[in-house]
Amino acid sequence: MLFALGLLLAVPSPVEVLQMLNRTVEIHGAVISRDGARVAWVEQEATPDGPNWERSTIRVGSARVSAGKPSDERDLAFSPDGSALAFLSDAEKEHQPQLYVADLPTGQVRQLTHVDGYLQKPRFSPDGKSIAVLFIEGGADLRGPLLPSARVVGVVDEQIKEQRIAIVPLDGSAGLKAVSPPDLFVYEYAWRPDGSAFAATAAHGSGDDNWWIAKLYTIDAGGAARVVHEPSLQICEPSWSPDGTRIAFIEGLMSDHGSNGGDLFVVPADGSGKARNLTPGLHASVSSVRWIRADEPLVRLSVEGDTAFAAVPANGGAPRTLWRGAMYVPNDWSVAADGVTVAMMRDSFGEPPEIVAGPIGAWKPLTQRNAGLRSPAGEARSIRWKSDKFDVQGWLLAPPQPPAAKAPMIVVVHGGPAGSVASVWLDQALLLASQGYYVFLPNFRGSFGQGEEFTRANVKDFGYGDLRDIQRGIDAVLKQAPVDPGRIGLFGHSYGGYMAMWGVTQTRRFKAAVASAGIVDWQSYYGQNRIDQWMLPYFGKSVYDDPAVYARSSPITFIKRVKTPTLVLHGERDAEVPLPQGQEFWHALKTLGVETEFVIYENEGHRIRKPEHVRDRTQRIVDWFDKHLK
Repeated sequence: MLFALGLLLAVPSPVEVLQMLNRTVEIHGAVISRDGARVAWVEQEATPDGPNWERSTIRVGSARVSAGKPSDERDLAFSPDGSALAFLSDAEKEHQPQLYVADLPTGQVRQLTHVDGYLQKPRFSPDGKSIAVLFIEGGADLRGPLLPSARVVGVVDEQIKEQRIAIVPLDGSAGLKAVSPPDLFVYEYAWRPDGSAFAATAAHGSGDDNWWIAKLYTIDAGGAARVVHEPSLQICEPSWSPDGTRIAFIEGLMSDHGSNGGDLFVVPADGSGKARNLTPGLHASVSSVRWIRADEPLVRLSVEGDTAFAAVPANGGAPRTLWRGAMYVPNDWSVAADGVTVAMMRDSFGEPPEIVAGPIGAWKPLTQRNAGLRSPAGEARSIRWKSDKFDVQGWLLAPPQPPAAKAPMIVVVHGGPAGSVASVWLDQALLLASQGYYVFLPNFRGSFGQGEEFTRANVKDFGYGDLRDIQRGIDAVLKQAPVDPGRIGLFGHSYGGYMAMWGVTQTRRFKAAVASAGIVDWQSYYGQNRIDQWMLPYFGKSVYDDPAVYARSSPITFIKRVKTPTLVLHGERDAEVPLPQGQEFWHALKTLGVETEFVIYENEGHRIRKPEHVRDRTQRIVDWFDKHLK
């Protein structure tokens, strides 16, 4: 008994672990020059409360590049000859990014724009004489649905501000000039290799809501836009072939802009033919593509919780896996002109983020910014199990010390639903494991990593097949790890929050739950959120045309079954999952006499970012599980 008490007292508090994890320097946005001689990246300013997302530093090797004072600096792009670096900075006015260019040999930095609006994704023209950038005029505050939404008062009328491709001459002879059509919102773009046109994913109307119906366009220098592919699902990552005759892109079922997954397609750039799927039946999800070599695009894959790089023959043939490993690489990796030298950020459950560069699979570290950090969790291992016709995978994190007896476990459900969990320096999972819990992170059906059939397997079936996958995954864990089946908790955010709400209506297996930004009623949610287009590929029709399919998967339909103590967390100004969803679930549990608590974080959106709120949220989650599982 005294020995067990000693182990308990030795466990660091959640705040102590959070303070340690807050020392992680967030590094991202790695780019490599075409000749492979230079690598640049962005480092967020480190504070005792974690990264300051409004202050960052640009590094080019050991040198620093800056617009002149502490500011938010990001979105890097090398010139074709590698001698200049374009970037965005709000040094002139906070939250108003402007375009700058640094001459690397001399260190001179010039400001190229003085605009009122939102800028992102600068790209040098192939001849190096101008820079393209995405621009929303007068939209400096439009930063997507994840951040706190603007309050709406008075007469409500949608005011659409379109994001356009704009050109800025490098010599300063003219200001910014928008070139894409004024009624088209451009999400992604790429220069044609000869500089005569752009490939773009774009849609008419609201930028936040219409990404899910975007089409593939070519836009010429005069601004004329032509549809070259009208997808049946979502598309992203347009990339030109080196000869400018074809465009590669990813198409698949995707629930979130920026969370990519699908098959790799290629289409004639002149619109003369249909798109061809280059990866049909691939047991993986393509998440990003760079077309450097003549007939072989290079892609990053999600494969059963792993990350991989592969070369895909553009004229037919099976992809060649170049490397695969249990780590995470974001989609902002960069490749040199040789098609094999890659710069990127990488991390894992056991290794904090660092920048590496070199030939694929033979990377060398360029930074040691987080070398002193050690994971507060124990061993991480991949778990596989069978569910219906699918082979399913997930990750199991152990506590830092082997338990003397069977330990409690928390199931953490990822968002999306089209997402996946890789081996990643994931604060929430590492922190929960540090408190003596096993942490189970399943990649259930609907996730990326096992091909399009697997990702589409939850269409019109939210909550049913995916919960079966999770339950059977728990059974697999119980056979392999000393987990107490009577002390299992359930936690999730966004779609994971929905699954926490849903799970407690379907089973009493979970002794406690935490639902963060969860959806209790798909019918009311359809009319409340500002991104309802994402729901149509999953439910088949709008809620007005088929309300039954929405009700079938809504926790509120089965709310009287709930007996599980559930903590409900929500951002006050969440546009992706509006606050009434959390309030309705909490109100129902309170009315039915189920133990519950509801916490609203002031002025927060879909992501909780203020340090004091992050600390409070972390402590509440651990306290809730400790109370009911320990």
